[in-house]
Amino acid sequence: MASLISCPHCGARPKEEFTIKGAVLSRPAADAGHQAWTDYVYLRDNPRGTHREYWHHTSGCRRWLVVTRDTVSHEVGFCQDAAAAKLAEVRP
Repeated sequence: MASLISCPHCGARPKEEFTIKGAVLSRPAADAGHQAWTDYVYLRDNPRGTHREYWHHTSGCRRWLVVTRDTVSHEVGFCQDAAAAKLAEVRP
């Protein structure tokens, strides 16, 4: 059986319906220097462990999601709508 991802909108769906788009990273300030932007765009650490990533439910609801995934075991933990995740970061 295929690995399932629990989409907050569609329920448990096969991972093949999703596209991984990249890690959730803090962007530099708009007026940050050239080196800060170069590091943000091109240089990445690739540590082992649990990370938050942007995923797109390409073959389902077509919503952007934030998925917590272990890079060693590829086990998916928490999955939430990216808009809701962004709101949670902004609220005090």
